[in-house]
Amino acid sequence: MASDRNVRRRGARMVAAGGLALLLAACAADPTPYQPTANGYGYTQQQIESNRYRITFAGNGSTPLDTVRNYMLYRAAEVTLESGHDYFVVVDQNTESTTTYRGTGSSPFGFGTGFRGGGGFGVGVSTFSAYPDDSYTSWADIIVGDGAKPAGDLNAYDARDVLARLDPSITRAPGTMRVIPPAQ
Repeated sequence: MASDRNVRRRGARMVAAGGLALLLAACAADPTPYQPTANGYGYTQQQIESNRYRITFAGNGSTPLDTVRNYMLYRAAEVTLESGHDYFVVVDQNTESTTTYRGTGSSPFGFGTGFRGGGGFGVGVSTFSAYPDDSYTSWADIIVGDGAKPAGDLNAYDARDVLARLDPSITRAPGTMRVIPPAQ
């Protein structure tokens, strides 16, 4: 009888430790760094017309909404300068949220195999916990232009100013560095 209790205790500890390990592994994901898209996360750009681009940044579930939006604007500023222009105007933008549910436990349906209170090994009710994992994707269509940004246009951004102000908050992927073209 004492050995049955010990087996049950060890089994319960193993289940608890396994659930804790899964929870810690899910929470341990680093936020998406500023990088070209890798495994579905990072930035992309697409030239739509000679002076129009669509910029996107997708973050994983550990990347805060403000970070995703800032990284998208930062990439818009880089694309503007890389294409030989000085400012960009955001003509359309949106941020989408995707919620997935991650869980811990042996069964999402509430049943599993394990130790029962009456002794012995059998089928019983298991615990399953699900928690939301929100990830964000921000995109903008921009038009790039030369010279000073249009005065009074709240959707116009000076590309060099955006890079200078957002750069301290940018966490880059290892091996990447910031390059700002000189003023023309």
